[in-house]
Amino acid sequence: MAKQLDFHTIKQIFLRFQEAEAEPKGELDHVNVYTLLVAVALSAQATDVGVNKATKELFKTVDTPQKMLDLGEEGLIEHIKTIGLYRNKAKNVMKMAQILVDDYAGTVPNSRAALEALPGVGRKTANVVLNMWWGHPAQAVDTHIFRVGNRSGIAPGKDVEAVERAIEDNIPTQFQRHAHHWLILHGRYHCKARKPLCASCIIRDLCLFEDKEL
Repeated sequence: MAKQLDFHTIKQIFLRFQEAEAEPKGELDHVNVYTLLVAVALSAQATDVGVNKATKELFKTVDTPQKMLDLGEEGLIEHIKTIGLYRNKAKNVMKMAQILVDDYAGTVPNSRAALEALPGVGRKTANVVLNMWWGHPAQAVDTHIFRVGNRSGIAPGKDVEAVERAIEDNIPTQFQRHAHHWLILHGRYHCKARKPLCASCIIRDLCLFEDKEL
């Protein structure tokens, strides 16, 4: 397992992230909490760019669970067929819409347990929605965050649950709300999987990654 940075160093890292971008934002387009939930569910094993292209026209008219039901599964497929696993995702989105209409009067619940109980919504999706919409310090660990957490020593762990716990335990409280987006954006644009841009990295001198490029 990767080595663990000390608390002081982690604080310095997040102070730099904060200075570089005080209010980091997620990159999935949405118009309300329901469309955010749908977008995040669709983004599994797909890129944010691809999801945004697929939902651009969809979210102009379909922004509630009832409107999704009115559109129907085949209508939804026409919008999202460029996304991986689109048929299964379409089924889950429709089931989710039905439950939200039947059990929640068309509103999206703001508890992790209720969100995770919805079809196609796992812990990561629930955490993203809780963080992006309600500002909860929820930590959704994707491949980028898993990589950055382990490479840097900020939040090492052998699986996503361990990394999530490490983020909650190791990162100072003042940075918890935006930690998810700072880490995911750093992984997406700087600490890339194959060719990390270490030469221009703002935390290069603090990171424990040994294979830094010259």
